Amino acid sequence: MFIATLLTDPKAPKLDLTTVEALRGAWGGGALRWLNYGVAAEFELGQMPDNRWEAWAGLQGIGVDLVVQPAEGRRKAMLLADMDSTMIQQECIDELADVAGVGAQVAAITARAMNGELDFEGALTERLGLLTGLSDSVIAQVIAERITFMPGGHDLLRTMKANGAYCALVSGGFTAFTGYVAETLGFDENRANTLGIENGRLTGIPVRPILGREAKVQALEEITARLGLAHDQVMAVGDGANDLGMLHLAGAGVALHAKPSVAAQCDIRINHGDLSALLYIQGYAVEDFA
Repeated sequence: MFIATLLTDPKAPKLDLTTVEALRGAWGGGALRWLNYGVAAEFELGQMPDNRWEAWAGLQGIGVDLVVQPAEGRRKAMLLADMDSTMIQQECIDELADVAGVGAQVAAITARAMNGELDFEGALTERLGLLTGLSDSVIAQVIAERITFMPGGHDLLRTMKANGAYCALVSGGFTAFTGYVAETLGFDENRANTLGIENGRLTGIPVRPILGREAKVQALEEITARLGLAHDQVMAVGDGANDLGMLHLAGAGVALHAKPSVAAQCDIRINHGDLSALLYIQGYAVEDFA
């Protein structure tokens, strides 16, 4: 048995009954269930449709995401989340660079790294080098003035934790930011790189070991082993090439507003919905949100 979920941006609901019923009728789906009227709906299917991606592409044109997945085990016991451009709306290193006056240079490197065009470790080293000598007081300034949370994140964390899930934040960014984000949203733990700081200024040299793609996979393996969970009990979410390892290993790997080359390698692609989409695809209705 499979579940088809259609959803859209909660801030600008575009999901109407006609659209849902047209797809349900074409696929011979079961009873319609609204998870949030105008925002998210689902129905059961007896088999995976052959034209899933054709239907997905058509719905993208009207601002609707489509996810088709096995019904069994879709509600997960663990969330493993990337931070930059996933749980928050910024790339922290880009914001530091902007304050330092090298924003355009660093942002260009970040974009290429997240698209998989550059080696992550090399790209991180190059970007940090451009921040050499920056006052560490800028970290608090960026957190206070520039960091905003991705919509739906508070609902996602509160609801999954209220239902017994373990939540971990794993980032190729820095602990100076993941600590703040994890505490604010309620993550159980966080892992990230450490900014080298001496005499109140950034050294521009990465502190090893560098946490990149493999470290995120390692985090998934270590945490599930510690908790006695199977990989298929995990929902992972991210947007960049360095997230692909954990997205592929998790039972549900969600590419959230991801780079096209990243999204193309994932079965769950959320381009219009926000982080609450991760609740809808697990079968939570809006009235279930904590």
